[in-house]
Amino acid sequence: MKNLINLLNGLPWPDWLALAWFLVGWVGYATFARRQGFAERSLLATSNRVRRQWMLQATFRDNRVLDGVVVQSMSSGPSFFASTTILIIGGLLAMLSTTERVAELVKEIPFAARTSVLIFDLKLVLLTGIFVHAFFRFTWSLRQYSFGALLVGAAPDRDVFAGMGERAPAEREAFADRAGHVMALAAEAFNDGLRAYYMAFAVVGWFFSPVFFMAATAGVLWVLYQREFRSEVLKALRT
Repeated sequence: MKNLINLLNGLPWPDWLALAWFLVGWVGYATFARRQGFAERSLLATSNRVRRQWMLQATFRDNRVLDGVVVQSMSSGPSFFASTTILIIGGLLAMLSTTERVAELVKEIPFAARTSVLIFDLKLVLLTGIFVHAFFRFTWSLRQYSFGALLVGAAPDRDVFAGMGERAPAEREAFADRAGHVMALAAEAFNDGLRAYYMAFAVVGWFFSPVFFMAATAGVLWVLYQREFRSEVLKALRT
C-alpha cells in the first residue's frame, strides 16, 4: 500500500498523461474497430464473410479432410503465439525480480528516461499485463478453433443434406451461419492478441520518454488502422 501511494505521488504528470493517452487510445480504437466491423468495413469483418462462405461450401463436399486441415492450419497461429507469450511473460517476471540492476542497465541506453525503480517497475508491470491479456486471447482463440473443428466434423454428409428436400438450403445456411460465426469469434480473439502485441511495442517507448510513448502509441494505432481498413488485402477480399 505504501509503495502504491509513493508511486501515485512520484509519477510525473507527463507520464500520467502518456499512460492515459495509451489506455484511451487502445480502448477507443478497439471499440471503433468493433463498430466498424458490424458494418463490414474492416479486414476482420470482410474475412468473416469468406469464413461463412467456406462453411457453406463444406456442406457440399462429401470428404471434409481438406476443411479439417485448414482449421488445423488456422489454429497453429494462436498456438505459436500463446507459447511465445508464455516465454515473454516469464522473462518480464524475471526482470521484475531484478529491477534495480535492469534499471541501471536501461539508464546506460542513450535518450532513455532516468526514473526511480518504482516507476520502472510500473512500466514492466504494464508490459506484463498486456502479454497476460494477449495470452488469454490466444488460448481462447485456440479453443474456439477446436469448437469450429467439432462443428465441421459433426456436420451432416452431403447426401444427408440432399435428402432433406426443400429444407436443404435452409439447413445449409443455418450450419454456415453457426460454424462461420464460431470461426469468426476465433479469428477475433486471435486479432485481439495480435493487437496487444502491437500495443506492447508502444509501451517500449515509455522507457525512453513520455513524449516518445505517446508518439509510439499514435504510430501503432495508425499502423493498425491502415492494415485493418486501408490495406491491399482488404481491397482484394472485397472484390
